[in-house]
Amino acid sequence: MTIQEQYSRWKESTYKKSVDKFPERRASFQTSSGIEIPPVQSPGQDDPVYMQQLGLPGEYPFTRGVQPTMYRGRFWTMRQYAGFSTAEESNRRYRYLLNAGQTGLSVAFDLPTQIGYDADDPMALGEVGKVGVSISSIEDMAILFDQIPLGKVSTSMTINAPAGVLLAMYIAVARRQGVEMNALKGTIQNDILKEYIARGTYIFPPGPSMRLITDIFQFCSSHVPSWNTISISGYHIREAGSTAVQEVAFTLANAIAYVEAAIKANLAVDEFAPQLSFFFNAHNNVLEEVAKFRAARRMWAKIMRQRFGAQKSASWQLRFHTQTAGSTLTAQQPENNVARVTLQALSAVMGGTQSLHTNSMDEALWLPTEKSVRVALRTQQIIAYESGTADSIDPLAGSYLVEYLTDEIERLANDYIQRIDEMGGAMQAIEHGYMQNEIQDAAYAAQMAIEKNEQIVVGVNQFQIEEKITLERQKIDPSIEAAAHARLAALRAGRDNIKINELRAQIETAARSSENLIPLFVESVENRMTLGEVCNSLRGVWGEYQATGF
Repeated sequence: MTIQEQYSRWKESTYKKSVDKFPERRASFQTSSGIEIPPVQSPGQDDPVYMQQLGLPGEYPFTRGVQPTMYRGRFWTMRQYAGFSTAEESNRRYRYLLNAGQTGLSVAFDLPTQIGYDADDPMALGEVGKVGVSISSIEDMAILFDQIPLGKVSTSMTINAPAGVLLAMYIAVARRQGVEMNALKGTIQNDILKEYIARGTYIFPPGPSMRLITDIFQFCSSHVPSWNTISISGYHIREAGSTAVQEVAFTLANAIAYVEAAIKANLAVDEFAPQLSFFFNAHNNVLEEVAKFRAARRMWAKIMRQRFGAQKSASWQLRFHTQTAGSTLTAQQPENNVARVTLQALSAVMGGTQSLHTNSMDEALWLPTEKSVRVALRTQQIIAYESGTADSIDPLAGSYLVEYLTDEIERLANDYIQRIDEMGGAMQAIEHGYMQNEIQDAAYAAQMAIEKNEQIVVGVNQFQIEEKITLERQKIDPSIEAAAHARLAALRAGRDNIKINELRAQIETAARSSENLIPLFVESVENRMTLGEVCNSLRGVWGEYQATGF
């Protein structure tokens, strides 16, 4: 069948079904000169590898996008990452962002929450509310989502080691609103392997951590079917200093480990695979980034179909959120970061992301203000409504350079995955420090290139100026820590502590068995057990992971 025949088949079947179900944003898409923009542009002549390597949008191998209409049907979710100080302050920011046109929520938790400590734990001293919102109990979570209808809003939560507990709190708060679990939509990051590699907010050893992840897979496949149970993250791998190739390779190697763990836990691949999602970085090299996203989609489709024998089309689709690169933002001349973020966001859109967070210009200096957050959100909206980039699917397909880069990223990333397989998989590669060392070497090489002026960073090693930063600053009131202590004391005094002790004993017993822990987490937080109490119960059974130096 010729490419034109394949295109005609796609137009009358895959594409038409999608448009009939979800009409496109406009009756026709045209340039300012009145030139018609087709949904997807194909080569004018037959190419023997075209259908094998690129195919058509919404079809295997998904190089050109996971949806048949992509942004012609609807824009990506504009999901600004936000969370700071108290639940009350973050709730105000969320409602501000929703009113400004954001279409999904993304929750940033403070460091104590990320590693399973309550706000009044001595380990939390000085960190409460600093880099995200402080959540210790269901009462905090209820305040965080006050007046936000959880049955209608999609929520992403950047939480890993205690992901099951925060998901349980979200479910419990939704119940208070009268929203059942099967109506909830969103994502928990829940990606512990990259914490060992690049980020560090782990609690438990790898074995129990992987058990928690597969418990979430199993629970959500039955009870929260629209929830993305994991967001397998290359973002933090890239922030730690990896190359684009390493970002793809190590992210997919981790994903392979999660799929293998789930299958070992007797889950059928086509039951949990459609709920897997990914999280990638967007850096400054626009064409490399576009190629990276396209290569990752194609690689994952092949991995799921050929390696794991998945049968469902939804199991082959790599759906991903993108965040622009925090590590590229400069404290010098911070207004320049608007241009950097625009280029990065554009690469994500041209690469086919499903949702996007754009960093604020002042994030190299402090937590972003409402004004800088609004500029970041407006950046997405200008790309969506004014650039024309969203009017055609996979707009850079067929570029000799983009296709070359896509193929090369796939080849080099597969080389890494083969080496990791030979070591026994991602867990063994992490234990031997292989990925960590590769990232450290790449980060060192990148820094040396800047210091030698081989890589120009505007305002840092070239085009410097004498300046005084005059941007408005976001400040966190230190008194919030004492207030959090008081709220927790009142909560513990006002609940049924006999029931709490019974539930803690049940958690410890279940942690020693193969019982799925998530229903017990939901019951526990509904009875007002705190995050720290759940995690400390598990610490007592499983211990804590101690990193090895490499």
